[in-house]
Amino acid sequence: MIMNPRAVAAIYRQEMGRFFRTVWQSLVAPVISTSLYFVVFGAAIGGRIQEVEGVSYGAFIVPGLIMLSVMTQGISNAAFGIYMPKFIGTIFEILSAPVSAFEAVLGYVGAAATKALVIGLIILGTATLFVDLQIRHPVWMIAFLLLTCVSFSLMGFIIGIWARNFEQLQLIPLLVVTPLIFLGGSFYSISMLPGIWQDIALLNPVVYLISGFRWSFFGLADVPVGVSLAAIAGFTLICLVVVWAIFRTGWRLRR
Repeated sequence: MIMNPRAVAAIYRQEMGRFFRTVWQSLVAPVISTSLYFVVFGAAIGGRIQEVEGVSYGAFIVPGLIMLSVMTQGISNAAFGIYMPKFIGTIFEILSAPVSAFEAVLGYVGAAATKALVIGLIILGTATLFVDLQIRHPVWMIAFLLLTCVSFSLMGFIIGIWARNFEQLQLIPLLVVTPLIFLGGSFYSISMLPGIWQDIALLNPVVYLISGFRWSFFGLADVPVGVSLAAIAGFTLICLVVVWAIFRTGWRLRR
């Protein structure tokens, strides 16, 4: 089947247009939040913890801050993007139009991933105003960032399909994803935990994503880089399979 690029572009432009219409909420708010994190964690905790494995604490938390924003923004943008057509009923126009499931997902998830990527890069730029930052493996950094943007946008797309109301739309991001991110080594190294808690922390899938991303900056990792890549690739594959099943069965789309 030949892909319809106009359909993908139309959905993509529509979603990106919503992003730029709310530029203060979409771009300025994450920058302010990141600055506050640096002030609070950098000044308060950084005054007590000078270095973590030879890296200044202010620089050490940068990858975690970027992942925190990218994951949450990817989920929220994709979830809201597909939920609103369901809520107002325009989803049936998309389902009846000559647009394949792949094209619809590509448009919605592509836009959400682009938004998350832009925010991640802006936060990276903001971080350089506070700390001296060097990236040892820039290619791998971009690879981890892109995979995270795509995978969590796919997850948000699934949440948007699953949700029946606005409360459910926020349920998983607030009660599941955000705690996992904060407990996934965003602001500390897993090696700083007592032995048994290190084992428990390794059950958190977010640990592997943040660890691999931090390695691309400093060459430091809580788990092997290959395991981190396998984890993010596996998560992306699982999300793709779930999205495929949703469109194949019409689950929560036609009823």
